[in-house]
Amino acid sequence: MKVKITLKNLFDLPGSEIVNPDSYEAVSKVTIDSRKIERGSLFIAIKGEKFDGHDFVRDVIKNGASAVVIERKKYSQFDDIEVPLILVDNTIKALGLLAKVWRRKLKAKVISLTGSVGKTTTKDMMAVLLSEKFKVNKTLGNNNNHIGVPLTIFNTNDSHQVLVLEHGTNHFGEIAYTADIAQPDYALITNIGNSHLEFLKDKKGVLKEKISLFETTRKRNGILFINNDDELLSDLFKNYKKKITYGTGKKSDVKGKILKYTDDGKPIVELRYKRKKIKTEFNFYGEQSFKNLLAASSEAFKLGLNKKQILNGLKKLTPADKRLNVTKNPDFILIDDTYNANPDSMKSSLELLSKIKAFKKKVAILGDMFELGDTAEKHHKNLASVIKKNKINEVYTIGNLMKILNKELEKSGIKLSHFSSRDSLSNFISSSDFSDSVILVKGSRGMKMEDFVQKIKEKNV
Repeated sequence: MKVKITLKNLFDLPGSEIVNPDSYEAVSKVTIDSRKIERGSLFIAIKGEKFDGHDFVRDVIKNGASAVVIERKKYSQFDDIEVPLILVDNTIKALGLLAKVWRRKLKAKVISLTGSVGKTTTKDMMAVLLSEKFKVNKTLGNNNNHIGVPLTIFNTNDSHQVLVLEHGTNHFGEIAYTADIAQPDYALITNIGNSHLEFLKDKKGVLKEKISLFETTRKRNGILFINNDDELLSDLFKNYKKKITYGTGKKSDVKGKILKYTDDGKPIVELRYKRKKIKTEFNFYGEQSFKNLLAASSEAFKLGLNKKQILNGLKKLTPADKRLNVTKNPDFILIDDTYNANPDSMKSSLELLSKIKAFKKKVAILGDMFELGDTAEKHHKNLASVIKKNKINEVYTIGNLMKILNKELEKSGIKLSHFSSRDSLSNFISSSDFSDSVILVKGSRGMKMEDFVQKIKEKNV
């Protein structure tokens, strides 16, 4: 039987008023995208940064929408419309409330996860592994905010057995809001690190925001998946009974370790849970990727996947675009980690750069890390010690904040250049010889560092 939004569900929206209620029929599809209207859909007109859904109300009705949720103040524009109109004070809040109703009607187990580093990769790994046993839906891309979480829930139907939801944040209260909508059966936090400090201030602020996911899950007697290698998390929840711990230490329920690295930097890993033991080459690069795998496999073990199913799933795992994508050429290796950057992920990527032994020369092309607030200068300066420790030979930087790193490295003996424009860095790449090198390109999303990855690839076609 399909999940449906009934007339009663709409009347239950706080302060709602329904025009033409007698012609309403329960709907099994809810959308905010006027291009995705199907006959019998419920359209929720929300106002975004670029579009206002109210501008498309007449179009969606023409294309078959059977009912529309609009803001009360806009009603005068549509008082001639004959299909049911649901009037509310705030359509974004209505989106969340209806998603919560939809979630209650789902049979699927809901796994929610968040974290400072690795949540999207962990979510994708988890979905691939669990698909060996269950029909799984998951957050697409990183649609993980107050709009994306409800939409993912609406895209889940009664045939799904598991829903894997990613929860993101950049301000206090966002995860508490989306967790309340999701009502997770299982919750996992990858780690507590230095991310979104412009809004969350410090690590304590990050912890406060992230653990709201655990608090919501505890209230419904759900199971927490605790990263035992993260002291903040393991200490805080050491007395909670309904949990699975994972980590590299002996006291974890799910244990894992990197046994060795291949010459091109791929880890040979071992995973253990009770009597199950898995040893395999892992198709990802970097210690952080292994930590993501450990998190994802803890869910797979707990939900009853056997060794064969997990091994089959591991073979299907592939890195997402711009997340530690490694391109091997006869003369060099290129690491594209341009999706985003914060101090923790930057450290992890620089450590990977040093571990790839195929070529001796290690080159880092780095752009600014954003959303660090008052700590931005400190965190860019701190990268100098990471670079020295990992014996990076050449560092090329772009962005106002990366000037700080460049200055900090001036007396290090490392070959340096800072570029004040994108054109000057592009020209430098075009004229440089990167043969016999391992090259890392990384920076925050707004720096668009992928353009420089493309430049390196074009140069060597």
